[in-house]
Amino acid sequence: MTRDERRVVSPWNIANVLTVLRLALVPFFVVCLFLPGTGWRYAALGVFGVASITDHLDGELARRYHLITDFGKIADPIADKALTGAALVSLSVLNELPWWVTVVILGREVGITLLRFIVIRHGVIPASYGGKVKTVLQIAAIVLYLFPGVPDVIRWVVMGAALVVTVVTGVDYVIRAIRLRQVAKRARAE
Repeated sequence: MTRDERRVVSPWNIANVLTVLRLALVPFFVVCLFLPGTGWRYAALGVFGVASITDHLDGELARRYHLITDFGKIADPIADKALTGAALVSLSVLNELPWWVTVVILGREVGITLLRFIVIRHGVIPASYGGKVKTVLQIAAIVLYLFPGVPDVIRWVVMGAALVVTVVTGVDYVIRAIRLRQVAKRARAE
């Protein structure tokens, strides 16, 4: 099948719109989180929940209706990182989450995002299954920190699992990027 015979998918589709919506919800989440009172805390939790649901929904719609685009492959992980990054930094600023946890997770996220941009001329590295598990664990851990009254031990167990998977999947992305670059280099040599 030639490139002209393939179906061209517009970047303006429902999956990508949901990704952009998730990005737009980030500032609202942060504002709600910093406003005093339990009601605002629940509002922040609600905004975070809606934004997190769009992450699952946009991916499901993209796969089901063949709406996968290069824009979506790049924008979706950036939207995820913006949401989780804003949550982690905010929780650390509020002294509810140690800064070292935020630094490890965000260091991995920024590093992998930069790596994706560096190798983009060779191809796009799509999200892996491990990356999806990492995202779910990070979201679950953040929800536990946002929800008032959750015992610290529960928060730490889930955040610990999120940290481990975050680091392991980071190493996996580095390996995949190296392989992608090697394949591209061999293809140019032929």
